[in-house]
Amino acid sequence: MEIKVNFLDNLRLEAKFDDFSVIADQPIRYKGDGSAPGPFDYFLASSALCAAYFVKVYCNARDISTDNIRLSQNNIVDPEDRYNQIFQIQVELPESISDKDRQGILRSIERCTVKKVIQTGPEFKVDLVESLEEDAQAMLMQQPDDSASTFILGKDLPLEKTIANMSGLLADLGMKIEISSWRNIVPNVWSLHIRDAASPMCFTNGKGATKESALASALGEFIERLNCNFFYNDQFFGTDIANSDFVHYPNEKWFKPGANDELPNGILDDYCLALYNPDDELRGSNLIDTNSGMSERGICAIPYVRQSDGETVYFPSNLIENLFLSNGMSAGNNLAEAKVQCLSEIFERAVKRKIITEEIILPDVPKDVIAKYPSILAGIEGLEAQGFPVVVKDASLGGQFPVMCVTLMNPKTGGVFASFGAHPSFEVALERSLTELLQGRSFEGLNDVPKPTFNTMAVTEPENAVDHFIDSTGVISWRFFSDKNDFDFVEWDFSGSNEQENEGLMSILKDLDKEVYIAEFNQLGATACRILVPDYSEVYPVEDLIWDNTNKSLDYREDILNLHRLSEEQLVALVERLEDSQQDNYIDIRTLIGIEFDENTVWGQLTILELKILIYLALGALEEAIELVGEFLQYNDNTVERGLFYQAVHAVLEVTLDEELDLDDYLVNFNRMFGADNMEQVVGSVFGEVKFYGLTPTSMKLEGLDKHLRLIESYKKLHQARKLAAQM
Repeated sequence: MEIKVNFLDNLRLEAKFDDFSVIADQPIRYKGDGSAPGPFDYFLASSALCAAYFVKVYCNARDISTDNIRLSQNNIVDPEDRYNQIFQIQVELPESISDKDRQGILRSIERCTVKKVIQTGPEFKVDLVESLEEDAQAMLMQQPDDSASTFILGKDLPLEKTIANMSGLLADLGMKIEISSWRNIVPNVWSLHIRDAASPMCFTNGKGATKESALASALGEFIERLNCNFFYNDQFFGTDIANSDFVHYPNEKWFKPGANDELPNGILDDYCLALYNPDDELRGSNLIDTNSGMSERGICAIPYVRQSDGETVYFPSNLIENLFLSNGMSAGNNLAEAKVQCLSEIFERAVKRKIITEEIILPDVPKDVIAKYPSILAGIEGLEAQGFPVVVKDASLGGQFPVMCVTLMNPKTGGVFASFGAHPSFEVALERSLTELLQGRSFEGLNDVPKPTFNTMAVTEPENAVDHFIDSTGVISWRFFSDKNDFDFVEWDFSGSNEQENEGLMSILKDLDKEVYIAEFNQLGATACRILVPDYSEVYPVEDLIWDNTNKSLDYREDILNLHRLSEEQLVALVERLEDSQQDNYIDIRTLIGIEFDENTVWGQLTILELKILIYLALGALEEAIELVGEFLQYNDNTVERGLFYQAVHAVLEVTLDEELDLDDYLVNFNRMFGADNMEQVVGSVFGEVKFYGLTPTSMKLEGLDKHLRLIESYKKLHQARKLAAQM
């Protein structure tokens, strides 16, 4: 994690990281102002807080109240060496806690991350650099040995070379990549989480049988998502990029809708139009680019090559963003390798969806076959030793597709987690199924997996398929575990060179009568591509283009960002649009308008419901406001502070709207209950003196929205690199 420090007045310092800011000072006796704890005080507090966190997690998992649990820490300093200290943590537990849980709580404290890092002994490196922003060396602790040469199935270069190439490419783009976590809870199953230090919203996960393969996986996914702009899906790029020569790629084209909002000629082809506009309901406005919002420019479309005849077909970026999400994206050491990864991913998800929604019963993989892969077997045995039964199934549907499935049961909770993996190699597909199962998960995390069901509707509803796509946490059918298989086991093999594997996978799609469209992206210096298989690789239903399109943000973005400047008439129009749209009241505003607010602010927690309340209060529409405040209080998922604010608002509104009550009669006790400062804002909000309490003013220039501005700065690095590549 990158922590940037600002020097404030006197000895005060500000540490900024993610969406947080911490102020440190020194005591007056050390020439400070005593306005905040010192750096060493934060260090001491961190271990006590970390210990308490693990106690809380333990108790929450067992429904043990922490009301009467007390924890303290003292540091005992060696008088002859002040750097030699003992951290003494003491816990006071009520008599009602059993001896078993007492020992469990003590063991939980032993897991404290701060304690373990201190005990291991961190290494400190201090460097002088020309510029913090320009020093973009990858912050990867696991630097591979340059002399090593480790090959794995499916990769045409050694892992060490692959990691070096990708790290160098990211450094050249000016991106600091940091590893925020490693996981290795069973043998031969590694995963990690990496992110851009300057813009933590840009992150990926990697998995593999070794540290190096997991790191290569994470870096490859990071590069594929940069090339395909996936990190920036749905987000507003700002007016500068929106008005630049190109928004996404130098070879994009813009198409003007017809006079009556008809789809323009030149986008898609007849095959795709039949799928995406079967009833001629799709309008040009449905395909306006969300990132730029430039409806006056028309529809932004990206060229893809139709594989059946080599013709170029222009796909609206909006359509790709809304229907395909991240499906079918990959980076590789060469184009054939990238295509194999794309196609494998597409088959994994399509076959998985078919198996789950049709409740297909898969055959188990015989134990003697699993035994051929000792490292995979060791990982499975590691899970079973921890009390998690594992079922390995052949998901190839009789040898048709290169897909495997590893399913974990959790007898503690009754939950089940089905993980799928695909690759032309049986071994690689099986390994991917296992590593995907544990990617970023602890044993405790496996307590959250859902329970299976015999309810066919729950399994087949579209949102369940989306949940399976996002993180494999959707529901599966109990029928999945029947011994009566719908297919026989096949020890399949589609492997060969990457070129041969690509041809083999493409032939499967041809046999399914599917058209395939491929776009290559190489402006950033990497080999990456995206493959679209209409009517096969979509994640969301086609109807979403009309009924749940991300560019609904264009109806609200500018007005909401300019909220404090809107006239009464404009506020009325905005709240009427929100009411008439029938949008879910609990959609957060950052999702609605494609702006990343700091989630620790009121903007970051703001929902459509709360925005309506604030607008009605600003308009003096108190009857409408009180109804929504009641709903907010009943289903509030906001901060305690915000909840108390609206509890007070509701009380003041009830008094104000009752002709027989006088607010002055209640203010003394309202002040005692909610606090005088809070009540000042409440009364001001109800009577129109305070508008949009807690929402700092902003505009389309995005001033003060540091989190979103960091995201835009990240994208500008790609935009500039593409611009330079186009000029060469």
